[in-house]
This record gives sequence, structure tokens and C-alpha cells, in this order.
Amino acid sequence: MGEKSLATKPHYPILDGLRGVAAIIVVTFHLTEPLATGHLDNLVNHGYLAVDFFFLLSGFVMGYAYDDRWHKMTVGGFLKRRIIRLQPLVILGMTLGAIGFYFTDSTIWPLIHTIPLWKMLLVMLIGYTVLPVPLSLDIRGWEEMHPLNSVGWSLFFEYIANIFYAIGIRKFSNKALSVFVFLAAVALAHLAITSANGDVAGGWTLNWEQGRIGITRTIFPFFAGLLLSRVAKPTHIKNAFLWCSLLLAVILYMPRIGGADYLWMNGIYESISIILVFPLIVYIGASGILKTATGNKLCKFLGDISYPLYLVHYPIVYFYVAWISNNKGITFTEALPVAVAILLGSIVLAYFSLKWYDEPVRKWLRKKWG
Repeated sequence: MGEKSLATKPHYPILDGLRGVAAIIVVTFHLTEPLATGHLDNLVNHGYLAVDFFFLLSGFVMGYAYDDRWHKMTVGGFLKRRIIRLQPLVILGMTLGAIGFYFTDSTIWPLIHTIPLWKMLLVMLIGYTVLPVPLSLDIRGWEEMHPLNSVGWSLFFEYIANIFYAIGIRKFSNKALSVFVFLAAVALAHLAITSANGDVAGGWTLNWEQGRIGITRTIFPFFAGLLLSRVAKPTHIKNAFLWCSLLLAVILYMPRIGGADYLWMNGIYESISIILVFPLIVYIGASGILKTATGNKLCKFLGDISYPLYLVHYPIVYFYVAWISNNKGITFTEALPVAVAILLGSIVLAYFSLKWYDEPVRKWLRKKWG
């Protein structure tokens, strides 16, 4: 059965738009991160929680799109559709990271010039599969499971959640799924409140501790989104996109809570944000109606660029990080024009990546593989 037969349900355009808003905030987080002295004073302090929001959105959309279609679809067919949707941009992002790799040799990554070409190409090829690389292949020095495109770690866990859903959790009753989600929420809150930094940040290194963070950050929001898609009864909420966007921005731009002395307070803040506020935002977004052509076009544009923006921006950010590390003492005011240029450039690159690469490749794959 082709992809078109699975595309008959109407979209939630506001949720598409919110995905784009979150993606833009992620870019601003990565652009302010190198200017911070640590995890307490980043200007976009909770920007990394956008990933948890992405997982929740993904689970909601997965349940809405596929829950009632398994009588027409195999596990293999489902995973094939997910690969067609996700992998082209994973490959592009890793390729861009490889092209720029040697040009980011800097004081923060002083050993880049010592990495042989074969090793970099091996990391790139493994990255194409989105499988994590071991620390022995840490060619950048940040202990990342995807050294050519840092954000690849979340795609790895996205696939894990998709596989869990396909092979078994989709069969859970709502009661069983509720129990599962509750236990996942407890695990997430425990992680956030008791972690060394009082937050959920992490998941990008291939070791036990970071793996636990990654899977804990994935399981609750993804399957909470799935549960929400099953039990929520959307109503009609006015100006939903505006209110959801503002609420999401407030959560992600919120300064650090509690400071260095009360790390657990920040953990409580992040737990409440992920467990309660993010599902509320998704519910409100699903309940909203866009009444103007401009609103529909804006949400469509933001939704269209969200995934490519997430995958292509970090290879550019590597250059920015290298520039800041080579010029100690750069202030926010001095970095701002460069950061704005990278943000806008990343949005343009994302749009062209979508139109000139991602959509044509996915169309070809569906034709050959669908």
C-alpha cells in the first residue's frame, strides 16, 4: 500500500507551526550556548527542552496518523515509511558536517587536524545510518555519538521510540498505556530532580549514564503524546497558535531556576514543563482553528522547515563555536550580528534543503520503495 493511502487524515496545522517555533528556539539556544560560562547562565536557558517537546509532538502525531491503520499495515511497512521520512535529511546533515569538519579546527577542538580522512569518512557513513559511534570514534572531542552533526542523537532515540511503538506498545490499551506513561513520568521527574545539574540535559554520548538520560527523555514525552492522541477531545480555542507559541517560548527562554544552590528546583521546573505544560500546549494547539490564509501559510511554512532546520543548522553552528573559541572575550553584542545571520541563513538553507533535496528524494523513495 502506498504512502498516499495513509495520508487521508487532516493535519493539525497549528501543531506543525509549533514544531517550527520550537526548531527556531533550538537554533537560538545553540547560538547562545557558546557565550555562556556554564549551564546556569545561558540566555536561552531551557532551549534544550524543545527536544522533549518534539518527542511529545511526534508521539501525538504517530498515534493520530497510525493507531487505527494497523489492519492495513505491517511493522516493516511502518518502519519503511519512517525511514523515508527521516533518513534523507539525516544523510544531508551528516554530509554537511563532514564537508565543514576540517574547517572547524580551533582552540575548542584542537585535534581535528590530526584526524585522518578515512576516519572522518567512516564516522560520516555510520552517521548516515543514525547509529551512534563509540567514544573511540569521537573525532571532534565532545564525546558525541554523532560528531559530525550533534543533533543526530535525538533522531537515534526517535527511532527507538518508533520501534517500541511498532512492535508492541501500540497494542496497549489506554489503561495499560496510562500506567506506562505514569511510570515514565516518575522516572523523568527523578532524573531531572536528582541529576548532578538539576536538569534533563544529555543523551548524546554512547555510555550508560547518557543512554539512560536519552531513553528517559524519549519514553515519557513520546508515549504521553500517543496517549494524548487517544484520549484528548479537542475543542475550539481562539488564537491557539499565538497562545501556544508564547507559552512555549516562555518555558524554553525561562532563566535557570534555583541557581547553583538549589539545583533540585530547576529539576522540578523541567519536570512540570515536560509532564504537564507540554501536553497542555499540544492539546490547545490541536484545539485551535486557523481562520486566516496568512495564519495557515505561516504554520505550513514553519512546519515545512522545522525538521530540515533542526538537521542542517548545527553544521553551521560548529563554525560559530570555533569562531568564538578562537576569539576569547567576544560579548553577546559582538556575537549578535553573526548569530542572527546564522539563524536566518539556517532557515534559508532549511527551505532549499526541503524543496531541492528532501521532498524530491522522498518522492523518489516512495516511488521505488512504496
